[in-house]
Amino acid sequence: MKKVTIGKNDASQRLDKFLFKYFNSIPASLVYKGIRKKRIKVNGKRAEQNYMLSEGDVLELYINDEFFESTPKENEFLSLKPSLNIVYEDENIMLVDKRPGVLCHEDESETKNTLINNIKAYLYQKNEYNPENENSFAPALCNRIDRNTGGIVIAAKNAMTLRIMNEKIKAREIDKFYLCLVKGTPNPKEATLKDYLVKNNEQNRVYIHKTPVPESKTVITKYKVLKEGNLTSLLEVELLTGRTHQIRAHMASVGHHLAGDGKYGTNEFNKKIGRKTQALYSYKLRFNFKDENELSYLNGRTFEVKEIPFAKDIP
Repeated sequence: MKKVTIGKNDASQRLDKFLFKYFNSIPASLVYKGIRKKRIKVNGKRAEQNYMLSEGDVLELYINDEFFESTPKENEFLSLKPSLNIVYEDENIMLVDKRPGVLCHEDESETKNTLINNIKAYLYQKNEYNPENENSFAPALCNRIDRNTGGIVIAAKNAMTLRIMNEKIKAREIDKFYLCLVKGTPNPKEATLKDYLVKNNEQNRVYIHKTPVPESKTVITKYKVLKEGNLTSLLEVELLTGRTHQIRAHMASVGHHLAGDGKYGTNEFNKKIGRKTQALYSYKLRFNFKDENELSYLNGRTFEVKEIPFAKDIP
């Protein structure tokens, strides 16, 4: 039998959801059976699977030792020397400028030097995070940006922040603005595009349609030309919907693909202007909450990355 005391970051979640996180890999049937057979108790009593945990609750887990032993904490980040470009930070949240080429989370090509691992290492060295003191929570990213795109990523330092940020992102109460370099100059120079997008998972590509088609989703992209060059233009783009490859595909659909984009653009043009990677940056965000919450002190504030390499010299 093992006792687990519910901490601040464990509270306000269902008993079964906590147990899945705590054990990492355990059959759902075993969790539910343990709850049903009173092998999992809360404060010495039987509890339902949807019981909402409170800070200070004590769980008694009469579970085979093998499941405790098979859940080592992922501590690869401990050996990292963190390298971060921090736009803003307080006790709850971090806004980090992810540079192009950096992965948000691990994949087959990189398991250690990721953005989230650098954040964990940074907070660990500041004594703001220690995995040994947590049962189910670790600092987490609230949004993701593709490897080849740069920009502001929101990181939550605690469970409360993660919950609120996830809610606000889903409700579209965080306004996101991008800078991008596109072929030519759009006409008109400021517009809102509304079309329909279909994703092809096998090709890892999306297609834009002018009218609804089966399995399509609405895409709305607002753009404004900021600066014109001889071959390209610098645009500010606001996403009014958030779809896969939305900016890249939507701008390409109106004849103005992103500079350096080989998937939706042309290699001939990219070679002509000397760009090998897509010129896209999530450079600004604004908190636009509709209600009062623990993070309301951020409401109405705008945060911006000032130095965007491709925005200086427009070909």
